[in-house]
Amino acid sequence: MLVYLRLLKESFGFAMNALSNNKLRTLLSLLGVTIGIFSIIAVLAAVDSLDRKITKDLSSLDKNTIYLIKFSFGPSDIPQWKREQFPNIKYDEYTYLKNSLNNAEAIAFQIFTRRESLKYDAKTVSDVNIVPSSQEFIDIQGLEFDKGRFYNDSEANSGASVIVIGNEIANSLFEGVDPIGKNIRLYGKRFTVIGVLKKEGAGLFGDSNDTTAYIPVNFIRQLYGDNNDSLTNAILIKPESGVDMDAFKGELTQKLRNYRGLKAGEIDNFFINVFSGFTDLIDGIIGQMNVVGWIISGFSLLVGGFGIANIMFVSVKERTNLIGIQKSLGAKNRFILFQFLFEAIILSVFGGLIGLFLVWIISFIVTQAFDFEFVLGMGNVILGTSLAAIIGLISGILPAISASKLDPVEAIRTGM
Repeated sequence: MLVYLRLLKESFGFAMNALSNNKLRTLLSLLGVTIGIFSIIAVLAAVDSLDRKITKDLSSLDKNTIYLIKFSFGPSDIPQWKREQFPNIKYDEYTYLKNSLNNAEAIAFQIFTRRESLKYDAKTVSDVNIVPSSQEFIDIQGLEFDKGRFYNDSEANSGASVIVIGNEIANSLFEGVDPIGKNIRLYGKRFTVIGVLKKEGAGLFGDSNDTTAYIPVNFIRQLYGDNNDSLTNAILIKPESGVDMDAFKGELTQKLRNYRGLKAGEIDNFFINVFSGFTDLIDGIIGQMNVVGWIISGFSLLVGGFGIANIMFVSVKERTNLIGIQKSLGAKNRFILFQFLFEAIILSVFGGLIGLFLVWIISFIVTQAFDFEFVLGMGNVILGTSLAAIIGLISGILPAISASKLDPVEAIRTGM
């Protein structure tokens, strides 16, 4: 064991000597490994950070949550012209399903509408995402509050002029003043602030609760009516835990078909979008990004491997005399073999560490410059170091074998 430790120490010394004596040649040769490790770890770190962000943004929703709406969240076999003829979801359908659908933990009604401006005294916040919804929305979405509350059944049913605002909206309009109980203007009406949501940060898909305001859906129904084509309605359904989703969707489909009077043979004129299908789509995209990252970095690692092999062949040539002396003094072939293998691994790991350091710098800059946490995890650091070591091992095999098979007499004569 002590022999191999001494061997490792000598190999480290030779590697550092190669770096110090031939800086430009060695660094250029290591560039491929550096770029390869940088590419793959940067992609993996970015994908991990993206995955973490998605998980955080979507953690409040149960994976079995259903969006009952007139369009599909994914690809559809139904022609677009036919989908455009589908009727909007109605509030009375929400009421019917709420009273008749089995195994539903919560059912809410939501309207997708355009963005608006909120005003308080002389201050205005523009481009606010307005979410009109029924009271059950909070049981599905799982909103977290900094202060105040969500509107209750009475306020929701009557269409009361109450509003729950995001953290960024509250800070922009009130600047240190407690927003609860204050009146702000929306749709030309006064709304009383009853709740402020906890700060969430930038949303992955553009919207964030920080720039969102929630109002009772019946206020919008009273304002625009139920037959406004500029609005898109949806019913959100959270099934009970452990329910058979196929059976649940089957019952939901049959009840809505019966309510709409669809005959046998007629296609469903609505879509049941299960949230898990959306997350599966995202997982597929993330998987494809990982594959692309591995392919791109694979070419760089291949070039880096040739660079390491080149360094080692040059090193064998320069140290031919030394190898002959070592062998003449009794050094075994495997001693020479391991010496050059360790040296190749050390050089490759050195190049990999430079790549990891560059990824860390990028992650620091991105995290500071944008509202996005770019994380270089320990798992990716270990993976990058291991990949570099493997590249060094593979690249150093041929040079190490050639060094170990040198005849001591010929080696000494050649080196003189």
